[in-house]
Amino acid sequence: MTERYDILVVGAGPAGLTAARTAAAHGARVGLIDAQAQPGGQVWRHDVRHHAPREARAAISGLGQVELLSQHTVVAVEPSALRVEMPRGASELRYDALVLATGARELLLPFPGWTLPGVTGAGGLQALAKQGWPVAGKRVVIAGSGPLLLAAAATLRAHGAHVLGIYEQAAAASVHAFARQLVHWPAKAMQALGLRTRLAGVPYHFGSFIRGASGDDTLSRVDIEGPRGSQSIECDMLGVGYGLVPNVELAQLLGCALVHQGAHPRVQVDALLRTSVSGIYAAGEAGGIGGLAVARIEGEIAGHMAAGQTQAATALLPMRGKERRFGALLSHHFALDPRLLSLANAQTLICRCEDVTLGELDGFSDARSAKLVTRCGMGACQGRICGTALAELGRFPRNGARPPVFPTRLATLAGLTTFPSSDDY
Repeated sequence: MTERYDILVVGAGPAGLTAARTAAAHGARVGLIDAQAQPGGQVWRHDVRHHAPREARAAISGLGQVELLSQHTVVAVEPSALRVEMPRGASELRYDALVLATGARELLLPFPGWTLPGVTGAGGLQALAKQGWPVAGKRVVIAGSGPLLLAAAATLRAHGAHVLGIYEQAAAASVHAFARQLVHWPAKAMQALGLRTRLAGVPYHFGSFIRGASGDDTLSRVDIEGPRGSQSIECDMLGVGYGLVPNVELAQLLGCALVHQGAHPRVQVDALLRTSVSGIYAAGEAGGIGGLAVARIEGEIAGHMAAGQTQAATALLPMRGKERRFGALLSHHFALDPRLLSLANAQTLICRCEDVTLGELDGFSDARSAKLVTRCGMGACQGRICGTALAELGRFPRNGARPPVFPTRLATLAGLTTFPSSDDY
């Protein structure tokens, strides 16, 4: 089956929702693709127990004539078309203009015990709680870096978890300097104050990070390094994340140029969010980590641009510039402590999909040769976790993306549009 749209938007998070609504307001036929059953992305992920924030409800209810294509996963690209897979079939979606709002994923860094059951990303644990994972009464430690730790801890507490503490790797002086800058972003200052209020009584430690995790069959204890030395804490769950990394795999397949932001690439865009490929735009975290406000403003700019409304997009540039400066502050004040890059030892599992340890990667100078010998990065996540971590450790950069973007059925790659049901066997 083939469908044609004037504009396709990939990703139904804040950037994608705004881009789709903006483009549709100009009369275009707009399709909004997302792999999840509910729109909202990670920031506004559907919560089985609590209402979404008011701004999220407004963004979703304001889609109007946008065609929401939920549970559609992009797996491959063709000229001016995307091949997508759904639960019961596949389709080719053609477009005149394309907006990439593919968001970001957590940066996870290896340490002894990081693959134990009970250890997840901080944002991953937040998502599990929203989707009904039983966290009530569990003793939880949140660690890593950045303001997202507060949001994750607040969600877990709202779902009944006993949050033992938040461990921020950045030094107290750096975090306090960042907080003082929030006077220029009053809405973010109010948001931070609200989170701290909801977390009243939860210790917030600076200059502290997880050295290791241990337990027999599941997590039972974490070892923490702080300004006053080491300590061990008994817990049931650990959520640890060191910021975000742009999702650029689809942009790579489409031929869009990338630039590096530290160890990790982002999509190269000009001031009006045009990529190096004509007719393709990128908004939000795919073009560099910036936060919710950046995502929404850039979504609006991209929606205008995709619909050919350059003047309306240009009017938003001053606002975009201000919010992008906030993202630069985050990168500066929450820069990672170099000690985090030396926690893993030779026996630490790096690629959990293929059971490859860090020591097995010694002697390789590039990801391709390491993959051919050890299968590192050839599992279900296609190197999104281990490859990103190895790039941050300075081992070698990730290889370029290749289809399929995500694990997919052979029938999809063969071009079939419907799949047989189990009753047909």
